[in-house]
Amino acid sequence: MKKIAIIGAGPTGIYTFYALLNSNNPLSLSVFEQAEEAGVGMPYSDEENSRLMLANIASIEIPPVFITYLEWLKTQSPSHLARYGVEKSTLHDRQFLPRILLGEYFRDCFLALVDEAKRRGFEVQVFESSPVTDLDVSADGVTLSVNDEPFNERFDLAVIATGHVWPDDDEATRTYFPSPWSGLMDASIPACRVGIMGTSLSGLDAAMAVVIQHGEFVDDEFRLEEKSQDLKIVLMSRTGILPEADFYCPIPYEPLTILTETAAEAEVKKGSEGLLDRIFSLMVKELEQADPQWSNAIELRSLNADTLLDAWFADRKKHDPFLWAEENLQEVERNKRDKRTVAWRYTVLRLHEVIQEIVPHFSEQDGKRFRQGLARVFIDNYAAIPPQSIRRLLGLRQAGILSVVALGNDYDLDIGSHQTVITTQDNTYRFDVYIDARGQKPLKTRDLPFPTLRKHLQTTGEEIPDIGDDYTLREPDSLRGRIAFGAIPWLMHDHPFVQGLAECAEIGEAMAKAAMKPASGSRRKLPWVDN
Repeated sequence: MKKIAIIGAGPTGIYTFYALLNSNNPLSLSVFEQAEEAGVGMPYSDEENSRLMLANIASIEIPPVFITYLEWLKTQSPSHLARYGVEKSTLHDRQFLPRILLGEYFRDCFLALVDEAKRRGFEVQVFESSPVTDLDVSADGVTLSVNDEPFNERFDLAVIATGHVWPDDDEATRTYFPSPWSGLMDASIPACRVGIMGTSLSGLDAAMAVVIQHGEFVDDEFRLEEKSQDLKIVLMSRTGILPEADFYCPIPYEPLTILTETAAEAEVKKGSEGLLDRIFSLMVKELEQADPQWSNAIELRSLNADTLLDAWFADRKKHDPFLWAEENLQEVERNKRDKRTVAWRYTVLRLHEVIQEIVPHFSEQDGKRFRQGLARVFIDNYAAIPPQSIRRLLGLRQAGILSVVALGNDYDLDIGSHQTVITTQDNTYRFDVYIDARGQKPLKTRDLPFPTLRKHLQTTGEEIPDIGDDYTLREPDSLRGRIAFGAIPWLMHDHPFVQGLAECAEIGEAMAKAAMKPASGSRRKLPWVDN
């Protein structure tokens, strides 16, 4: 049998495993997971989340593994669901539920995969609490080190599906957490001044991890314990803008009519010079056709790929962020009740999927322009958060606990051993506890946690790994076709919207094909990756 090692048993690893079942010939699969339970994934584990933290995706959007998430939920007992505040009689496929519950679904899917693979004649070994600490490739295959010890088998292909990468827990202190997933869930946070850098869902999750130690939500109203009256939390970002609530739209997505995949490919063939502006021109036509009233209101025709960002956020910047959040929540819930789609929002949501395929073809200048402008528009649109998260945010504001600060583009951050001080042009903010919740950052070859593999890749002189369409490494020649590289942080340079379950499924399917056919064409190297 062909021997495959799957490194990481979170969503990407699970979807790879699932796609491998399509192999005409049984395979020998070895799954390595650093956590105690394979199949859960860090974003959904009970060690890294509280029951207040909601998954930013509903069943209707989650690629199923044998059965849909909703079908699985309906097999659970009412008492089990009630532990997470979920009523079985109210389940539906557009519901946002606790991340831990989604982790249980993936765990059950993983166990079902193991059973089904064995039934089909596959050989399957699962190694839990087994972090892969190095990889090497020779003429005889791929070798691994597990827990810093050589593993005694060789593999024909190693699939790297290690997911998000956060700073180690030991980098955190009692007053500083480099991410919400670096020991925060286990930490005891006193009732003090807490600063959280980041106003997206990660920032809200960090706030939830703190407030749950000092009170409880009752129908989205927060009741602060008497002894915790000194608790004050400040969410911060350059703009001070809060995310909007997830909006209703048809799923699966309806096709675009102007900026289609075919139209995008035609523009790419014309060359990289001026590509971003040509694509933006088609984007304008698509939006004008979909929602002429909104397009006229923001004077879309007068904008370009650089100025749309300011127009996109202009109204929100003029309003108090909490008032805007409350009005937006009311609008979203009304539209969901009436099944009304806001055309311009839905069009931008679909546009980002077409445009992300063009990103690797931008010139260096256009790549930087895209990241500073349109990319932020798309991220704000698709990263809309569960309405209940907005209600809880408003509940914390009503309780006098939560505020939001716009730092501007020019500020100084001084993380001290006892206090963090942030200085802007107008104010100085001091925090007893500081949490960096700005999310996953794109990583480069130098950041790889596998020393030998890192050395191989650094011989190419490239800042990020060069991978094929099936995600196998293309350079150097010694690695070609031996390692499928689906580690999300290293893909974000040319695939900026890759952090989703649908994307995990697509990557998993592509990497599974690498086990069944020769490696395919190379993805384009990116000229704008900063040193």
